Amino acid sequence: MSEKIKDKTVFSLMEVMESVRNTLAKRYTSNFWVRAEMNRLNFYKHSGHCYPDLVEKQDGKIVAQIRAILWKDDYRRIDALFRQTLNTSLRDGVKILFLAKLAFDASRGLTLHILDIDPGYTLGDLEREKLEAIHRMRTEGIFDRNRLLKMPLLLQRIAIISVETSKGYQDFLGKIDRNPWGYAFFHMLFPSVLQGEGIVHSISAQLNRIRTVRHHFDAVAIVRGGGGEAGLAPYNHYQLAREIALFPLPVLTGIGHITNETVTEMAAHKNLITPTDLADFLIQTFHNFSVPVNQVAQKLAHFPGRILQHERMRFMSETKLLRPVVENVLRQRGNLVARLQEKCSDRVRQMIREETVRLESMARSVNSLDPREVMKRGYSITLHDGRVVRNTDGLKAGDVLKTVVYEGALVSTVQTIETKEP
Repeated sequence: MSEKIKDKTVFSLMEVMESVRNTLAKRYTSNFWVRAEMNRLNFYKHSGHCYPDLVEKQDGKIVAQIRAILWKDDYRRIDALFRQTLNTSLRDGVKILFLAKLAFDASRGLTLHILDIDPGYTLGDLEREKLEAIHRMRTEGIFDRNRLLKMPLLLQRIAIISVETSKGYQDFLGKIDRNPWGYAFFHMLFPSVLQGEGIVHSISAQLNRIRTVRHHFDAVAIVRGGGGEAGLAPYNHYQLAREIALFPLPVLTGIGHITNETVTEMAAHKNLITPTDLADFLIQTFHNFSVPVNQVAQKLAHFPGRILQHERMRFMSETKLLRPVVENVLRQRGNLVARLQEKCSDRVRQMIREETVRLESMARSVNSLDPREVMKRGYSITLHDGRVVRNTDGLKAGDVLKTVVYEGALVSTVQTIETKEP
């Protein structure tokens, strides 16, 4: 009841709130469908209730907002329907079509009481987001950027983005680490959230980590277990797909679903349906490299022996062909050598005869100069004090001279010395 205070009609706050509640109850007597974006779910674990913040945006700006209520039992029922239809829980950032009734409480104010949600509307909205992301990336010219990177000849060093405890990751490792051919892979895990909220931020953060050490790796593999179309909604997010498209190493995906490809998978260098398929692909790259190498190695192992055998046979064949030629040449050369030898012998004998005659002549000339032969012809040698006298210089009367003749010597004394004018 109102009261009078200084000629003024005054209502209590409770009275005003009750009036508003009664007016709204008379005006909004039935439930109605509303479409909005769930900005935040605001789930409280201790009570099980949710208090979503609902907004409507135009050109990225919030033009309307209200707090909603989703009681525990309704949340469980609706969330189970979401999981069954979309394979994902209610979460922040999705657009929903929901059945609600207006609720007003004096302490909490105006709220929308959510009674039901149509998951089909959310699925359609996710498809629109996917098409918008593809269109934006194509417009920017980056959609095919990662796919056009040159794949290394041998994918051996793999940076893996996954959850260590996930079955998909364990299946992937089991396949490549225990392959029957013994191919050795180097791999390193970069743990990331791969389901639910936080996928975009978590995977992007790990890609940035790998980018700083990219020279240690040949490719990046994103692997996780199975999931439905809407459960993979974050993989259609433009920001994540852009990170994949612009990554400097080939990105390989095996995120475990058989529905249409997500934008992230489309932007990746290669997409395989499951982690096991991705492991098979990596093993196949080893096959593509090792099989030709092994074939060449086997050929090379036998090649030298075949070459030696071929050359030996060719040598023997050519030897047979050359033997008559060689024998004929040898005979001709032998005859030529014999003739030359005979000519050389004649020439040598002639030279010996000529040299013998010349030596005999020289011997006679030498013998004719022998002092004894000279004295035999009447010549003598006069000595003074043992030295040959060639002229009268140094001689004087009374000197004793010795004159050697062919058959003896004469001793005389100088009487006189006669000099001869020059």
